[in-house]
Amino acid sequence: MINISAEKVIQALDYPQLISALRQGFAGDICVPQRSHFDMENPQASTETTLLIMPAWQAGGFAGVKLVTVAPDNSQINLPSIQGSYLLFEVKTGQLLCTMDAPAITAKRTAAASALASSFLSRKNSKHLLIVGTGTLAPELIKAHSSVRALETVTVWGRDPSKAQAVIEQVKHLDLKFNVVDNLEQATPDADIISCATLSKEPLIFGKHLVAGQHLDMVGAYRPNMREMDDECLQKAKIFVDNVPGATKETGDIAIPLQNKVISLDDIKADLFSLCKAQVQFQRNKQDITIFKSVGHALEDLAAAKLVYQHAVSNVAG
Repeated sequence: MINISAEKVIQALDYPQLISALRQGFAGDICVPQRSHFDMENPQASTETTLLIMPAWQAGGFAGVKLVTVAPDNSQINLPSIQGSYLLFEVKTGQLLCTMDAPAITAKRTAAASALASSFLSRKNSKHLLIVGTGTLAPELIKAHSSVRALETVTVWGRDPSKAQAVIEQVKHLDLKFNVVDNLEQATPDADIISCATLSKEPLIFGKHLVAGQHLDMVGAYRPNMREMDDECLQKAKIFVDNVPGATKETGDIAIPLQNKVISLDDIKADLFSLCKAQVQFQRNKQDITIFKSVGHALEDLAAAKLVYQHAVSNVAG
């Protein structure tokens, strides 16, 4: 049994290969039970610490489980908000093959899922990406989106402009023009793709600022009391999610509008399963605004972990 560090996970996962693996995974027969989600009281913090247990397996192949905690206040004490491990097993023997850094897996597969959705939903000629948020996911989302669309410009917004600049420093090797903005309202209409990855409890993206043809990639707001977009965004757009059961319960971006009857289940056009299996074929009209809401799925973790393990084994053999 081997342990694979975050650095090794990152080295093993390039976006074209990972996005392809996710596409195959969502089109395949991986078994994924509903993940266990526990909010643990944390009186010393502003919000609960979340424990997630996410299993997945493929008959006769690999099985995996991700164990992670999410503590949003950790940024105040220079600790990552997501911590944990991924355990990969062989189904045939039940043998534990390896453990690996779960936050690195999570960041990579989350960004890859957003890029996969964008390949179905955003305009093929999208040139301008707006990143909202300056956390771990921000540079990964830039790299992932630029792997499926020929981007030219990336604009980054965050509450702290210095953190936005730090995001750009991590991806400055890409052949792109970068900007930091302090006015999100003004930046919103200029983007072809808006990728939002924050822990906001109040909407940051408003439907009144959207323009025809835009694609919204909504990655944050992982709890039922969090929101990154307002009701008008949902009312103006065609809505897609990574998986329907999770998206309709775990994120306030979808659960609250459903509860308030702003939208209905019928307004969710498809998830990544039906898109990748070609059960739904989306034909974008010029005026369409699309939304992809991601909450994460254990299938994505397993697909990524398999690539990491195979990379590690091939390096040992070499």
